[in-house]
Amino acid sequence: MSLVRAPRRTLLAAGAGALAAVLTLSACSGDLNGKSGGGDDTNFVTGTGGISTVPKGKRTAAPALTGEDLAGEPLALEDYKGKITVINTWGSWCSPCRGEAEYLEKVAKETKGQGVEFVGINTRDDETGPARAFEEEFGVTYPSFHDPDGRLILEFPKGTLSPQAIPTTIVLDREGKIAARALRPLDDEMLRSMIDPLVSEK
Repeated sequence: MSLVRAPRRTLLAAGAGALAAVLTLSACSGDLNGKSGGGDDTNFVTGTGGISTVPKGKRTAAPALTGEDLAGEPLALEDYKGKITVINTWGSWCSPCRGEAEYLEKVAKETKGQGVEFVGINTRDDETGPARAFEEEFGVTYPSFHDPDGRLILEFPKGTLSPQAIPTTIVLDREGKIAARALRPLDDEMLRSMIDPLVSEK
């Protein structure tokens, strides 16, 4: 009896399929329970509206993401060190993402002078065309990583940035540590409630 080896491309496709299956669970979620990632102790304290925060001194460092933006230009999270950084995961296919886009852009403009920067992670858009059309429609001026298979999202510590909930927003303090998270679409007041305490931090 002879064994027939599966072609390498078939094995790679199977691996990609498994990853895609993980990422499609509860896609475009409006989950308000503030939990993800299977119960790891991430030091989050969940407040009202599904917004969770981590006290200073108990925060976890965000990964050093590198990749390309939607125009194909290099983009690195390290470039924002020393700034309060708002990271929002989104997709052009996601209805709640469309609903919160104007608020993200509004707050990005309002807080830029306070040392706050916004960065998106565009996920599950295989091509950049729909994502760039989304940015144009909603006047989004800050950059986004192009992360079609969700690999950048999975670099975050388990229980912090959830691949099962799109949109998700996390806020990093000036040291690049995860200080706040929301597993739901946000308006401008919710965003400010995550950002303003960090602006005031010494």
